Amino acid sequence: MVRRIYTSTRRLKEGMRIDQAIVDRSGRVLIARGAPLDDYLIESLLKMGIMGVYIREGEEDPKEPGSQEPVIPESVQKVIEKTRKSDPAKVKLSESVKQRVSEGIQYLYSNTDAENFADTTDAITRNLMRAITDNQAIAVDISALKVSDEYTFKHSVDVATMAMIVGKKHGLSDKQVYDIGISGLLHDVGKSQIPNEILNKAGKLTDGEFAVMKKHSLFGYTILKDKEDISEPIAMGVLQHHEKINGRGYPMGLPEEKIHLFAKILSVADIYDALVTERVYKKAYSQRDAVEMIMSMTGELDINVMKSFMESVILYPVDCIVELSNGEKAKVVANKPGYILRPTVVGLKSGKVYNLAEDMNCASIIIK
Repeated sequence: MVRRIYTSTRRLKEGMRIDQAIVDRSGRVLIARGAPLDDYLIESLLKMGIMGVYIREGEEDPKEPGSQEPVIPESVQKVIEKTRKSDPAKVKLSESVKQRVSEGIQYLYSNTDAENFADTTDAITRNLMRAITDNQAIAVDISALKVSDEYTFKHSVDVATMAMIVGKKHGLSDKQVYDIGISGLLHDVGKSQIPNEILNKAGKLTDGEFAVMKKHSLFGYTILKDKEDISEPIAMGVLQHHEKINGRGYPMGLPEEKIHLFAKILSVADIYDALVTERVYKKAYSQRDAVEMIMSMTGELDINVMKSFMESVILYPVDCIVELSNGEKAKVVANKPGYILRPTVVGLKSGKVYNLAEDMNCASIIIK
């Protein structure tokens, strides 16, 4: 049996396995989840001001209840087969592609003046574009989007992938989808100019430190604006991805009409991924809570882009098991575009079909 226990850093011992990723503010994984700790890593945690972490005790037991697929009665299985509708094609990244993309991003962020900067960016984006076009992907499974805790700069890959799918749904041309992929990969490149003591700070930033951090989008634009192979829309996405339609974003506090479409799309992807990513200074939100927060930000995010986001991401993939607020476990059998939180499910015991998106009798039932 595996247990997750919160432990004071000073009580950590060599050989303990950490059960959370330690990630700095630029998205670099300093210690991967599941890594065995040694004296050097424990001392590093203390130096970063991290006074407690989750550790993992025990081993997975394949016979443990809940570790296997539930037994579904034949009558219920027939209902599932009758009502099941496959999800639309989803973007998939192979392990080799994940590694190549991740290593490429790390190289770019560490070598912003490299002569092959544009070529490296192009090669990474072609990998992502191929993953979308090879299986005609029009959706992304956001619960499985993470490249891996072990790979650095995964946030940029996540944002780029999500922005490309959302952009495709929003009606962007193939060239624009490709370009927004580049913009997503490079949206945080300006953080390479932020002092490490601010990027790696475990606690809350002071007002002065946050003012410095907010300059990263401007720094990113400065890095890219004179590169011949970086188009203006790509650079605008990097510069403006923290702008808000109410004029309260940064770095310039632009009104809605002056914010580039690329930036509006990147903003949604960036906020979602930041919410579900665990950092040294905050816990991760659940995917459901993050989606609900996105839905509540109608005063800050473009409503049409938000609609495209809701229609192109999948939170509960078909065939996954969920628990309903009425206490019944159910299998997801269909997703309805635009109703990301309310798929159609079949109760595993009752065989009842719950059309959470359209059946008013199910209005009070939610997925827990």
